[in-house]
Amino acid sequence: MKKVKKITIVFLFAIIFTLLFHRQAPGINLLIFEFLFLYRLVVTKEFPVDKKYSRLLGFGLIWTSLFTIITNSCFSFNVNLLVLFIFTGVLIYPDAKSLATSLSLSITNLVNAVFRLWSSITGIDLNGRKTEFYILRARIFLIPAIIIIFFIIIYKESNPLFDNMVYRIVKEIKYIFNEFDFLIILTFLIGIFISGFLLLRTGDSQVIDADLHSDDQLTRNKKVKSGIFSMTALKEESHAGIFLLTILNLLLLLLNVMDIRFVWLNFRWEGQYLKQFVYEGTYLLILSILISIAIVLWFFRGNLNFYSGNRWLRYMSYIWITQNLVLALSVGIRNYWYIYYFALAYKRIGVIIFLVLTVYGLFSVFIKVYGKKSVFYLIRTNIVSLLVTLMISAAIDWSTVIARYNFNHAHRSFLHLDYLSTLPDHTLPHLDKSLPELHRIDAIQKYKFPFEQIYMTPENYHNIISERKIKFRKEWESKSFLSWNLPEYLAYRKLKRNMMTEGFPQD
Repeated sequence: MKKVKKITIVFLFAIIFTLLFHRQAPGINLLIFEFLFLYRLVVTKEFPVDKKYSRLLGFGLIWTSLFTIITNSCFSFNVNLLVLFIFTGVLIYPDAKSLATSLSLSITNLVNAVFRLWSSITGIDLNGRKTEFYILRARIFLIPAIIIIFFIIIYKESNPLFDNMVYRIVKEIKYIFNEFDFLIILTFLIGIFISGFLLLRTGDSQVIDADLHSDDQLTRNKKVKSGIFSMTALKEESHAGIFLLTILNLLLLLLNVMDIRFVWLNFRWEGQYLKQFVYEGTYLLILSILISIAIVLWFFRGNLNFYSGNRWLRYMSYIWITQNLVLALSVGIRNYWYIYYFALAYKRIGVIIFLVLTVYGLFSVFIKVYGKKSVFYLIRTNIVSLLVTLMISAAIDWSTVIARYNFNHAHRSFLHLDYLSTLPDHTLPHLDKSLPELHRIDAIQKYKFPFEQIYMTPENYHNIISERKIKFRKEWESKSFLSWNLPEYLAYRKLKRNMMTEGFPQD
């Protein structure tokens, strides 16, 4: 009976999911669905409110679903899905020491979701028998059905009257199928899968066991083996580390001095594209920082942490981490110059977010070396840092920020009309500029940025935005309240008011 109740709730949530999301964009429907899920967890006392990660993820789920409505951002929606995914792992094992464990549990739960659903459905008792029995019995009708279809085809070809009758029947069936919305079945199946993943949760004993035996602090391995963990081996490894980090510090010092001189203090833009200056250089510098972190982790992975003669290796590591922090700031300044001369874009914002995480990552590596922390500590703290940063970032409507910033700084930064014309519909009020204004901006742009490449003309941009405004208004008026979101609502009101003033057709 308990199994029947569980699968009934799964199907009920699948029906709710279908009603909320069938042919609907994420909006209020997302908040309703996740509120019902949280409400059920509270009612059934499955929400471990006394655990820090469950509180963090529960708050994050509500936060990101609200800001999906407030910002109408794909980024907010994707962060919401990530939070929901990890939150499911927290529910499986609330006592997890790290969100990495919760993430692993969610992955195994996802992999097993289909098999678990099938097992739950086929394991239900009906009149003293499992539903699996009836499903298997239904197979005996497969061969007769094939034979019947075979003879229908033969009789159809041999008798015109029978052929005409079959034709009319098939035509009626086609009409019924054409009228039927098969997408609703797909939505329902997705709803069953998601509901099964959320409600029929199962843990993985190996993942849980690994979490139980993990700790933030390193412990010294006292099993001494000749040639491997001997003092001589530790001394040699320490010397090798000092030599490597000394040379790398000198190389990085040279690079940092050059960056401070030519990028921080004396940068001069001479009309060239800065894509190579920023992106190619940034990718290599980020790779360098990640490798640098890996080098420090390698030397401080075991008993070398407890070696009494590792003082200079620690000093070299601290200098190395500090220099990589300077390198990260150089990446930030490169990105600043790119934004200054070429305005905002999603990737440039992404670089800023990544640098924030990198700076914290370097700080956590310092704490790991200084406090003899484990790699488990690094993973645990950096996953929390990543999740919190993403949740905070999800509260910002980056598309609107880009649209407003780029037009407000068109007097000094390159205005890429081709890119701006592709921003989401809710940014249309900020993209909507009159032709005289666009021509005035274009004159400034041609003077400051005489590039050889041909970009979108003011006329083309104005026509595209005008068409998008009309299309957006019609689409918004046909939307269900389930897809309602604040930015598109405000954009619709403002555009409707402007279009009426400008004399656009209202039908």
